[in-house]
Amino acid sequence: MPIPLQPFGRTGHESTRVIFGGAALSRVSQDVADRALETLLDHGINHIDVAPSYGDAELRIASWLKAHPNQFFVATKTDARAAAEGREELHRSLDRLGVDHLDLWQLHNLSDPIRWDRALSPGGVIDAAIEAREQGLVRAIGVTGHGTQVAATHRRSLQRFDFDSVLLPYNYLTLRIPYYAENFDALQRSCQERNAAVQTIKSIAYRPWMGRDRVSSTWYQPLSEPEDIQRAVHWALGRPGIFVLSVGDVNLLPHVLAAAERFQVATHDEVMQAMVQRLEMEPIFV
Repeated sequence: MPIPLQPFGRTGHESTRVIFGGAALSRVSQDVADRALETLLDHGINHIDVAPSYGDAELRIASWLKAHPNQFFVATKTDARAAAEGREELHRSLDRLGVDHLDLWQLHNLSDPIRWDRALSPGGVIDAAIEAREQGLVRAIGVTGHGTQVAATHRRSLQRFDFDSVLLPYNYLTLRIPYYAENFDALQRSCQERNAAVQTIKSIAYRPWMGRDRVSSTWYQPLSEPEDIQRAVHWALGRPGIFVLSVGDVNLLPHVLAAAERFQVATHDEVMQAMVQRLEMEPIFV
């Protein structure tokens, strides 16, 4: 069955519940990237998330956007914390993507308290985002982050600015951390009240590499067996209202999308706990 659509917050766009994570294109050739596009088209994915820090990802999807105009909701990010730096990075992203506007521009990994305050204060990158939205260069403004503090940080961010979307980790082991689970629940309630989209990442995280030989392009070790990927994806999709970004490894993308198409009911916690014990899974955020 097709991957379902749901409103992406208040943007007016109906996005597939699984969003393509463009980090998978960081270090691949255009041929490999184009095969990934075919996979997205086969599964009906209509929302792409990239960032300037993802190597050549913005360049890799530029030809897709030209060949398939208005087919994808396009989101990218900025690591800038000052307004002037943000303006420069925004225009560079527009050039690299070959577009005249973005559907979503996100303040990337806004987690460090000092850089958080700088970004959201007068003269910070938030000023550049507001200006770009007024100019029609950006339609929506979001915020992203990593780590066990980020759900709480995003709650504070929403008090400082009315973001259109948030992005943060969501997987079984991370949600076993009581502090994180409590703040994630509160964040989602706040986003529902504001009609802001909740995007989640790292659904198929397995464990840190910890000196093991890396067989994937991701900074953490992902699940690799299709059955395990399906359990994790179905657990994540079992939470109503959230979006799930795919995976930072283009070779695992077909498994994630196939699992999403088969989703009907959430994987039970007991099944997830059994998988954790069988695979000796470890949290990637502590």
